[in-house]
Amino acid sequence: MGAGVMPQAGGGGGGGRRRRRRGRAQQMSEINITPFVDVMLVLLIIFMVAAPLMTVGVPVELPRTAASSLPMDEEEPLTVTITATGAVTIQTTEVPFEDLVGRLQAIAAERRSDRIYLRADGQNAWNRVAEVMGALNAGGFSNIGLVTDVGGPRLGGAGAAEPGG
Repeated sequence: MGAGVMPQAGGGGGGGRRRRRRGRAQQMSEINITPFVDVMLVLLIIFMVAAPLMTVGVPVELPRTAASSLPMDEEEPLTVTITATGAVTIQTTEVPFEDLVGRLQAIAAERRSDRIYLRADGQNAWNRVAEVMGALNAGGFSNIGLVTDVGGPRLGGAGAAEPGG
C-alpha cells in the first residue's frame, strides 16, 4: 500500500502542463442578489414594527362593547376624538367646538366618503357625545361609526364581562 502519483487527464507524460492566462480576470456576468435580499428583509422588519405605531395619537379610554369592527375604506379614515376633558380633536389637531362644523364642512368638500369615526372617552357625558355627533352631521358626515374596544359584555348574558373591567 504505497502512495503513488496519478497521471493527469489529457496527457501522458510530463508535457501536459496547463498554461495560466496572464492579464485581466474575466468579469462575472451574474448578478449577486444576496445583498439586495438582505436589505429588503431588514426594511420589511422595520415596516412591520413601525406600522402599528402609526395610529391616531390622542389617548382615550374607549368603552368596551360586543360589536364587531367596521370594514375599511380605500381612503384614510377620518377620526374625531372627544377626550376625557371634553376637548374635540380632528385626527390629532385640537379644534374648538365652535369651529368644528366649519372645519368639517371644509374637509367634507375634499373627501369622497361621508364616513367618519367618532372616538369618545368613556368618562364623557352622553350629551357631549350627542352634541359632537350633531356637529358631525351638520358638517356633512352622515355615516358616523362609533369606535369602541372589543371584549365588552356579550349579548345574551352568557359569559358577560363585568362592567367597567
